[in-house]
Amino acid sequence: MMLNNTAEFDALYNKLSASLNNQKKKVFVCAGTGCVAGGSLEIFRILKNMAEESGLLVETLLEEEKDKIGVNKSGCHGFCEMGPLVRIEPYNYLYIKVKPEDCQEIFEKTLMNGEPVERLMYHDGDKIFAEQENIPFYKKQTRLVLEHCGSIDAESIEEYIAKGGYQSLVKALGMSPDDICKEILESNLRGRGGGGYPAGRKWQQVLAQKSDIKYVVCNGDEGDPGAFMDRSIMEGDPHRVIEGMIIAGYATQSKEGYIYVRAEYPLAVERLRIAIDQARNYGIIGENILGSGFSFDLHINKGAGAFVCGEGSALTASIEGERGMPRVKPPRTVEAGLWGKPTVLNNVETFANVPIIINKGSKWFKSIGSENSSGTKAFALTGNVNNTGLIEVPMGITLRDIIFEIGGGIKDGKKFKAVQIGGPSGGCLTEEHLDLPLDFDSLKKVGAMIGSGGLVVMNEDTCMVEVARFFMNFTQNESCGKCVPCREGTKRMLEILEKIVAGNGTLEDLDLLSELADTISKTSLCGLGKSAPNPVISTLKYFRDEYLAHVVDKKCPTKTCKNLNSIMIDEKLCKGCSKCARICPVSAISGKIKEPFNIDQSKCTKCGTCISACPFAAIKEV
Repeated sequence: MMLNNTAEFDALYNKLSASLNNQKKKVFVCAGTGCVAGGSLEIFRILKNMAEESGLLVETLLEEEKDKIGVNKSGCHGFCEMGPLVRIEPYNYLYIKVKPEDCQEIFEKTLMNGEPVERLMYHDGDKIFAEQENIPFYKKQTRLVLEHCGSIDAESIEEYIAKGGYQSLVKALGMSPDDICKEILESNLRGRGGGGYPAGRKWQQVLAQKSDIKYVVCNGDEGDPGAFMDRSIMEGDPHRVIEGMIIAGYATQSKEGYIYVRAEYPLAVERLRIAIDQARNYGIIGENILGSGFSFDLHINKGAGAFVCGEGSALTASIEGERGMPRVKPPRTVEAGLWGKPTVLNNVETFANVPIIINKGSKWFKSIGSENSSGTKAFALTGNVNNTGLIEVPMGITLRDIIFEIGGGIKDGKKFKAVQIGGPSGGCLTEEHLDLPLDFDSLKKVGAMIGSGGLVVMNEDTCMVEVARFFMNFTQNESCGKCVPCREGTKRMLEILEKIVAGNGTLEDLDLLSELADTISKTSLCGLGKSAPNPVISTLKYFRDEYLAHVVDKKCPTKTCKNLNSIMIDEKLCKGCSKCARICPVSAISGKIKEPFNIDQSKCTKCGTCISACPFAAIKEV
C-alpha cells in the first residue's frame, strides 16, 4: 500500500491503532539474540499453534474481530539473565526462564482464563513480582529508546505505525530543515557512540555545506566487548532507527543513507532489511515521501567486524569498498565524509532518540538527565552482577543505583571491586566512584568515558592487571596498523603486561607503561588509538598496589595469574596415599607411601589436577 500524502498516512494510523486495540490479549515472546539462543523461537511456535488451533490467533493487525490473541516475536526485553522471556498484555505479566513445556500452562491459565502462572514470575524471597514494571530490574529504568523493545512485533511496520511510529516524520516534514536542526541542538542530544558531540551541531554543519550530494550514515558496528545496546535496538525496534535517519536526511537535505552493521549481527541485518522493504512499500522510503517532495533512500552495508570501523572515517572507507582505516583530519566527516561528500554520521542510539525529540520537543527531552547530558543512555550490564542485561537509565544516574538497585548487587555476596565502562576505550571506576553521576562530563574528569555503553562489573576476585592485559590484547589485535604509535605502542604495552602477569615484571616496566600510554594517547591518528591506553592508565592509577604485588612480591592477590601462584601440599593433612603423584601429568609429585608427598615447583605446570583429586583436601593453591 503506497501512501501518497499525510492524510492517507493518518487514515492508516487510525485503522491500525483501532485494529491493534482489538487484540485484547497480546503475547510477546522475546526474539532477541540471547533468548533465541535459549530456545524462544520454539516457545513462539508452540504458543502460536495453540492460539491458531483454538481459533483465537490474530494473523495481522488488520483483523477486525474482537477478543483475539496476538502472538508476536518481539525484540530484547532487556532482562537477559532471566531469558527466555514472555510478556503477556494487558496484564503486563513477565514470565522468566520459560521452557517449551511451560507453554500449555501459560495458554490454559493466562491466555484463556487470565490467571497468572506464579512459578514463572520473578521472585525476591517470598515476594512475587507479577507486573514487569514493578520488578526491581525495570523499576529504576527510564525506557525511551527501548520503549518498544519487548512490547512490539519487531517485524511489523503496521504495529509500529499503530503505536505512533512515523508520526514524528510526518511532523518533521511540516517543519523547515533549519528548524529541525535547531530543535535537535536545543534538546542537547549528544552522540551516544561515545564522543558526546552535539548531534544538532553536526546536522547544522552538514546542512550548511554547499553540495548537491550529501549522506546520512548510521554506525551500527558496535565492537566493544560486552556491548550489545545498538544490536538490541536494531533487532527490537528497527523502524525507530530508520525514522530517525529519514528525519536527519530531511534536516540536512541528504537523499541517501547507509546503515553500517557488522555481519556478526545477522538478526539485526535481517530485521533492518525487512523494515526497509516495508517502509519502501508504504512510500515512507523512496521518491516524494508522503507527497512532501523530499526523497530518501536507505541501504544496509555489512561490515567484516573490525573494531576500527567504529571510527567514523574508517567506517566510511569500508562502505566505499576500501580497507577500513582512519583518515587524517581535517577535513572532517561533516565536510568530506562518504565518497568525499558532507556526511551526517551518528550511531544507532542517537538516531533512535530523534523521533522522541521531534514528537515531544526539546524542552521535554532536556527535563530528563543532567544539565549538560540530556535524555537517557542504554547500557549493557554484564559481569559479576546478579541481574545482567540491557538497561536504559537517565543521564546522571549513579553507578551505585545501576549496580546495586537495577543490577541487584554482586553475585554470590562478593565485594564490588571495579567496573569497566566504555569498553577498550574506557577505563575502570572503583568504589570511590559509585556515587559519581554517569554523564559525559563527569566521567571525563576521572579519566573515563561512556563509550558505546558497555558496563562490565568486577568483584573482589578479579585481577586488574589481567583486565588491563585483556583489553590491551583486544585493542592490539584490532589496531589497523596505519599509524606507528598505535601499531607498535600497543604491541609493546601488551608485551609488558604479559611479562608482568607471567611473573617477570619489574618496577621499570611500570614506568615504561605510563610513558608509552602517554605517547600513544597524544600521537595516535584516530580516537581508537588515542583511547587504547585508557584501561592501563586507570588500573595503574587506582590499583597500583596490585601491579606492585605482581612485580615486587611476585604474587597475584586474586590468584588469577597462574604463573605467580604455587601449588603446595600441606604436610599435616597429607596421608601419603600417592593418588596425586599417580595422576600428575608431568610427574612433578613424589614421595613415600604413608608419608607426606612433595611437589617439584620447577616441573609443576599448575594445572590443578592434583587439587581436585586429593581426597584429604591437602593440596592448595597459594
